[in-house]
Amino acid sequence: MPQIYEINQLEKEDSWRMFRIIGEFVEGFDALSRITPAVTVFGSARARPGEFAYDTAEAIGHEAAKANFTIVTGGGPGVMEAACKGAVRAGGKTVGLNIALPAEQRPNPYNTISLRFHYFFVRKVMLVKYATAFVLLPGGFGTVDEMFETLTLIQTHKIRPFPVILVGRRYWRGLLEWLREQALADGYISPDDLDFFTITDSPTEVVERISEFYRGQGEDASSPV
Repeated sequence: MPQIYEINQLEKEDSWRMFRIIGEFVEGFDALSRITPAVTVFGSARARPGEFAYDTAEAIGHEAAKANFTIVTGGGPGVMEAACKGAVRAGGKTVGLNIALPAEQRPNPYNTISLRFHYFFVRKVMLVKYATAFVLLPGGFGTVDEMFETLTLIQTHKIRPFPVILVGRRYWRGLLEWLREQALADGYISPDDLDFFTITDSPTEVVERISEFYRGQGEDASSPV
């Protein structure tokens, strides 16, 4: 007699969850494979017009679009909206990678391509895979999470080094001091690790750094993954 295994409900849910995960990856790859060169911009969803983070993100989006870069964001309001608004104002393309949350995230109206993900980790892959550079403006847990996850991938050689640019010297100063005075001083990171990112207040400098990197790398710069 063959042995009969009873599949419980949890196992059924996990199996179907795998199909949903694969489906999100396939949809993302299909939609984004032709957007390069692209710049991914992070920052707070709570930023408002007139604030440094919002206005600077809009200027970066505008300058980057003029340099023929597609702007990729998390698709929501605040810094994400500002970067896309600036890009659209310059006639550029934007991609919004939205996430389904209990408190629903509102897609901003400046996304020329808009995707919606259920799984954060799938969305993170899409935010990194097609980027020529990461630009991080003032933000909260999500912004800092993306910063350190990307730096860890570069540090461990899981992705090729590409520009990671922090915008807002005053905002990031305390974190950088902690990295130097604690993490580096205690030997938990190496001096070279601090070279994985740069910091500026200038939208023009952001785009110049990215353009210089892209020209130097050619087609190899199109995807760090």
